[in-house]
Amino acid sequence: MPCYNHAICNGDVSIPRGILKHNICRFLSDWRTGFMPEQKKKDKDFSLHKKKKKKRSKLKTFFSTLLLLMVLVAAGIAVFLVFFLKDITQTLPSTEEILAHEPSLATTIYDRNDNLLTRLFEEDRTWVKLENISPWMVKAVLAAEDGDFYEHSGIKITSIVRAGLVDLTHRGARQGGSTITQQLARNLFLTKEKTISRKAKEAILAMRLEKIYSKDQILEMYLNTIYMGHGTYGIDSASKMYFGKAPINLDIAESAILAGLIAAPETFTPYRNQERSQSRKEYVLRRMLDLNWISNADYESSVAEQPPLQERTPRSSSIFLKDAPHFVSHILFRHLLPTYGAEQVYRGGLRIYTTVDADLQKKAEELLSKMKHEGALVALDPNTGEILALVGGRDFDNSKFNRATQAFRQPGSAFKPVVYATAIEQGYRPVDHLLDAPLHFPNGWQPGNYSKEFAGEVTLVEALARSLNTVSIRLAQIDGVGRIINLARRIGITTQYLPEDLSIALGTPSVTPLEMSVAYSTFANNGYRVEPYGIKVVRSKTGAFLEQNGPKIDPAIAPTVAVTMRSMLMQVASWGTGARARMKDYETFGKTGTTNDWTDAWFVGGIPGLVVVVYIGNDDHSPLGGKQTGTLAALPVWKEFMDYAVTKLNLPKTFTIPSDASVESIRICRHTGFLAASGCTAANILVPVGQAPVSECPWYGGSLTVAQSDGNAPQLLLAPIDDEMTRMEYALSPLHPVDDPMFQPDDGLIVTHKREETEPAKVPQNASDPYKGVTESKDDYESRFQDLLKQYNIKVD
Repeated sequence: MPCYNHAICNGDVSIPRGILKHNICRFLSDWRTGFMPEQKKKDKDFSLHKKKKKKRSKLKTFFSTLLLLMVLVAAGIAVFLVFFLKDITQTLPSTEEILAHEPSLATTIYDRNDNLLTRLFEEDRTWVKLENISPWMVKAVLAAEDGDFYEHSGIKITSIVRAGLVDLTHRGARQGGSTITQQLARNLFLTKEKTISRKAKEAILAMRLEKIYSKDQILEMYLNTIYMGHGTYGIDSASKMYFGKAPINLDIAESAILAGLIAAPETFTPYRNQERSQSRKEYVLRRMLDLNWISNADYESSVAEQPPLQERTPRSSSIFLKDAPHFVSHILFRHLLPTYGAEQVYRGGLRIYTTVDADLQKKAEELLSKMKHEGALVALDPNTGEILALVGGRDFDNSKFNRATQAFRQPGSAFKPVVYATAIEQGYRPVDHLLDAPLHFPNGWQPGNYSKEFAGEVTLVEALARSLNTVSIRLAQIDGVGRIINLARRIGITTQYLPEDLSIALGTPSVTPLEMSVAYSTFANNGYRVEPYGIKVVRSKTGAFLEQNGPKIDPAIAPTVAVTMRSMLMQVASWGTGARARMKDYETFGKTGTTNDWTDAWFVGGIPGLVVVVYIGNDDHSPLGGKQTGTLAALPVWKEFMDYAVTKLNLPKTFTIPSDASVESIRICRHTGFLAASGCTAANILVPVGQAPVSECPWYGGSLTVAQSDGNAPQLLLAPIDDEMTRMEYALSPLHPVDDPMFQPDDGLIVTHKREETEPAKVPQNASDPYKGVTESKDDYESRFQDLLKQYNIKVD
């Protein structure tokens, strides 16, 4: 039979259908029998009982098995991925949640001149727009972390495969390979655990982010969220902490150092390891050069450049307050936290503009830090109530107790102006007289003067300037304790520790320095009570106004009373116990204060536009030692602060006298209260119009006849406790006329008026502890401070 197969292969013949069918059948038969043409097959050879097992090639079996395994594995992986991806996608944020995400931003607090005062944060981060970041910084970050950032769609498959292979061979997630978008996804929404699950979530989120945001938006978010070492988050905080400049001003070398930090901030920080930082900087610069983003000359110069680093202050906790800590803690716990909550204050990126002056605040802190004893300083604008400086102790880190606002201490003689102002309000004049003489109360109370001596009959202005205790008590008995308390409340003394007895005249109330600054502001601003405040404006992170504060001023005492009292306090600072406080070229008023056993020392006073209170004392109320009076302990601090303040503030040199203050200026004899004659020791004071003496002092050159006929001549005011024997012994004793030897006291030059009690005289009981009943203490507040931290969930490392 001809070989049709051969003919077919050569194309020599056509193929009849029967032959074709025969050959096909034969082919199938040969395939089933293993293609053994040399053996003739018979039908019986295909019987079941004669059939032999097939012999398949090992290679074919291997590949068949492998194919089957691959199909099974692929099916398993597909099933796994379906459930795995379904599980992880359910835990990922939705598009709406991604868009609603708010980064943790530091709250910035500024002083009155818009200088940065301090920052409050959980993460020290301030958002900055991409256009406000140096182009060199942008290029350095891209070179170090993701050179193809603007080309990929969120993930790079090659990097993921490479990282996956390394992870598999090491039986865990060890290899990086994340794009900037992936890193951003991790920083915003994921933990840093190195697991396959987290990497899958990271990749999915990265692709979502790429669909939601533009590349520039992603890069801006990344640059503002990355951690850059030493508690700084984002490029703004880092550039200011490391180099003291805004990110827009970073040069190539500085940018390379900062970009090099991202991979391992604590490893490559120049503060800890300059060699590693330099090596990392060179790597970043080499990458920038390879990408043709800098020239060879840029590379060489930047490698050699060693940018100076800012001095770094370690930050130990979120409550850390570097600048103005007592002031900031005051506004923080008194207003910000109760109003906005810890979440908004520490994560909300608020911008808070305060009243404090950073320079004055630093000066006050410097002065207090050098003191041997604890103390406080408050500087207030008396016309507005703005707090210009507030320091509550020597070292905030060692003690959070704010002695400016929380320490209730006895002001001693610094409280006496309240007693004198009450007398002025009742119609008594600075030129009128009282007795400086011994006091003996029925219960045994016998208050005396610091000098242990008595001056006899003195004018009110001289008694205040010399801080005579017995005169102040007599005046309080004439005023009535109730009236004194009433006036104290009106001018801003809010303390609950106001004794309702005559000891109030000696300054036994327990008050804070802030209260005293408010009270004295009433004398400085012509009679108005101001409400002290430290926050002017609060803005949200978007700049929206959340709060705006201004002066809150209410009439407290008549302008005539205020300016008269101020003129008397100017004598204290001119020739009295506070003479060392006198400011050259500035009208100055003030009063010293010292308590029993020299436990508390004060000086309170001011110049036009500024009132300052200085308090010095120990927290346990132990004596200061060495008979430290207000003149010796507090006044020098006050004076040094004031000398500095006038160089920083543009203040007027004289006080204004309002048109509704019905007063006139006169020059009087300090001893007699008559108009000063040529031989008098004189003082310039203000008195209500129509109440000034019109005759000159007859003791030192004036006419006795004219003085006797003066309807406004000074008067001797006898307190209810004064008897005739005391008057005879002490009245006029130091006043001997020199020009008229014929003058006799009985001629009635000084008219005497006996004052009756307007209310029962309340006499204090002797007490060994002057602070008995005062509940505020350092230990109590330290405990309360910890409670406040817990209340607002503020963690301190």
